[in-house]
Amino acid sequence: MRLFLLLFLFAPAICKAQEKVAFFGLTLLDTSLQTTELGQDPAELERLAAVEKIIADRFEQEGYVLLELDPVRKDIDRYVNLAKCYGCDTRIATKLGADFALVGEVQKTSNLILSMNLQLRAADTGELVKGGVVEIRGNNDESWYRGMRYILKNRFFVREKK
Repeated sequence: MRLFLLLFLFAPAICKAQEKVAFFGLTLLDTSLQTTELGQDPAELERLAAVEKIIADRFEQEGYVLLELDPVRKDIDRYVNLAKCYGCDTRIATKLGADFALVGEVQKTSNLILSMNLQLRAADTGELVKGGVVEIRGNNDESWYRGMRYILKNRFFVREKK
């Protein structure tokens, strides 16, 4: 009886732990005049990598398995932006045996105005399961990290209020 109760209580966690995600990272879309005039800011590329790590760490903490992308690297490299490729992300995720495709973008309009989005879609149907967009002001570590943590907390891993 105790074993049954334990299985009943932990079944959702056990099922979630088996869900596999193909996280294809974030694409930086930069249409700012600053970059046009001064070139790419290396700090932004570092922030992009740090935000991707925040996402990966949070998904792993929540019990998802992030799949290795090397087996489909040639497929991935065919596209500039997997968040806007008419379902290529879910097709590639299916090849990997993933349950979900996870993609996102950071769009820089200026050093003051940026937008972030993250989308989790079912690999088999392409249906949007969860997603979020946030506008941030300021092009610094704190604003980028706070923006993505907001999406994760309020759109992906919302805790039920009791």
